[in-house]
Amino acid sequence: MVILGITGTIGAGKGTVVDYLKSNHGYLHFSVRNYLTKVLHSEGKPTNRDTFTELANRLRTENNSSSYIIEELYKEAKAMGRPAIIESIRTEGEIQRLKGLGKFYLIAVDADIAVRYERITDRKSETDLISFQKFVDDENREMKSIDPNHQNLSACIALADVKIYNNSNLDDLHRQVDLFLSKIKQDL
Repeated sequence: MVILGITGTIGAGKGTVVDYLKSNHGYLHFSVRNYLTKVLHSEGKPTNRDTFTELANRLRTENNSSSYIIEELYKEAKAMGRPAIIESIRTEGEIQRLKGLGKFYLIAVDADIAVRYERITDRKSETDLISFQKFVDDENREMKSIDPNHQNLSACIALADVKIYNNSNLDDLHRQVDLFLSKIKQDL
């Protein structure tokens, strides 16, 4: 069974890649965001980028594993026995752990910052109603960390098996995904 991981910058189109893999290639989807949302709701806390980040860092630290959340999602995916996507990979430890568990490939999605900010303001989710400066600050906070339990997107992107640049249209994005899948088809 193949597991694809999705990492990338805020608003780059990770969810759009996931939707395409689900609808056109039959992948199951396991989301860090959904996992964290359930925990936050059970704790009576609001769901926003700050609470997601704080909770993810806390869970990793409390469980002495930078890959704790991903391991929980991997167990769910493995039990289903079908190709799956785990979104959104945020630490090097998560990548190392998944690579050690079997057939795993990491897809990084990125786009120009202005394009990404426009996308997040257009989607109007509760975590995206922020100023451009807050958007930049959030991304800077998540891009690098020396703490293995904290987000380090730049390291994750550097470890990706493929980098998809989503600055164009859906057809171009789908073409890039299909091209990558054709390269790994022996494992599918």
